[in-house]
Amino acid sequence: MTPRIRLAVPLLAAALLTAACGGGGNTATPASAKPGEKIKLTIGLFGDFGFKPLYEEYKKTHPDIEIVENVTQFNDHHNNLVKRLATNAGAGDIEAVEVGYVSTFTAQPGKFADLKQYGLDQRKADYLDWKWQQGLSKDGTQVLGLGTDVGGLAMCYRKDLFDKAGLPTDRTEVAALWPTWEQYIETGKKFAAADVAGAKFVDSPGEIFRAMVNQAPTGLYDAQDNIIVASNPDVKKAWDLSNQLTQEGLTAKLAAFSPPWNTGFAKGSFATIICPAWMTGFIQEQAKDATGKWDIATVPGGSGNSGGSHLMVPKQSKHPKEAAELINFLTSKDNQAKVFKEEGTFPSIPALYDDPSIQNFTKPFFGDAPIGKIYSEAAKALKPQHLGPKEGDVRVAIGNGLGRVEQGKQTPDEAWAQVLEDVKKIK
Repeated sequence: MTPRIRLAVPLLAAALLTAACGGGGNTATPASAKPGEKIKLTIGLFGDFGFKPLYEEYKKTHPDIEIVENVTQFNDHHNNLVKRLATNAGAGDIEAVEVGYVSTFTAQPGKFADLKQYGLDQRKADYLDWKWQQGLSKDGTQVLGLGTDVGGLAMCYRKDLFDKAGLPTDRTEVAALWPTWEQYIETGKKFAAADVAGAKFVDSPGEIFRAMVNQAPTGLYDAQDNIIVASNPDVKKAWDLSNQLTQEGLTAKLAAFSPPWNTGFAKGSFATIICPAWMTGFIQEQAKDATGKWDIATVPGGSGNSGGSHLMVPKQSKHPKEAAELINFLTSKDNQAKVFKEEGTFPSIPALYDDPSIQNFTKPFFGDAPIGKIYSEAAKALKPQHLGPKEGDVRVAIGNGLGRVEQGKQTPDEAWAQVLEDVKKIK
């Protein structure tokens, strides 16, 4: 998810792209198109990944390729992909899969092309080890997806609303307000006490819950793929603290990625939001008139991951070789850096993290916050967490429970009891 300075393409990456395109000694790779044939590749995304300029660049050297981007809402995209794989019809040549769902699809290796066939196993050295592993089949023998980005965590906040509430606005002082999630809630109470017109402290509890769980050593699954929502104390703690935000009246009741949530950015309806790197591009798009009002501080708990995606090729594709070549291009070191600078999606290639062009990157929209440095440090501190085969479904069940509490339909205890029953049904 998201979400253009040009870096020189290293000779190794250029050679790899040539090999993946069928050059060199890669004669065993099956061709899926005849020479000179016009090929249409469809790519299914959720939101704006910032790929459109890259498509135009790609077509300059691949004039026979037409690229069609199909964008749907986050949940619809993943639910539709599940159905299309089950019926073996309707999937794109390339499909983006968010980290919360990637294990659902890598558990179905027979439904996707093995990108190793097209030389993309040579990209392993580029990636964070855990990011690479997320794109493999469960037995580790097949390369099913290449990572686009990681979502190292920070906290975005509205300086103007903090100022109205009598809170500090300097990002270092703001970070000092909330070393822990309990102190984040206490800061929220102070904000609420100031009664800033039209603004709540946070958009909704869902992404807060997700961030807290993602910071824990173990999340919703154990290493043996057992769902441990009921027995993991870190999950219950995240549930209780997230619902405390609701009970203290600190949320704007705006569900993430809903139309009212989008409008909330423009209206200044909330003062803080969990802010993985891709969120910065989203904020800038939705709050076009808020230049200089937003800033970025470290997140309570110090670090964590929220989001990040992989690109995969369903077996249904009539042009898997060409789809693999396009994935190789879109996820290259050069292009991950470009997309970060335009859209905010942070690279999953660690060689970029100490690159001066990333380290020194700032954005006027966020008060010239050192975005590159903030997210580089967050990415370096990431500790990967095991994701189970139905991770996305479990998260939806919990999110629905948080929503019922926020809407006043259930108490936290009632909602938790229903969540545990709903999770038991997920197989």
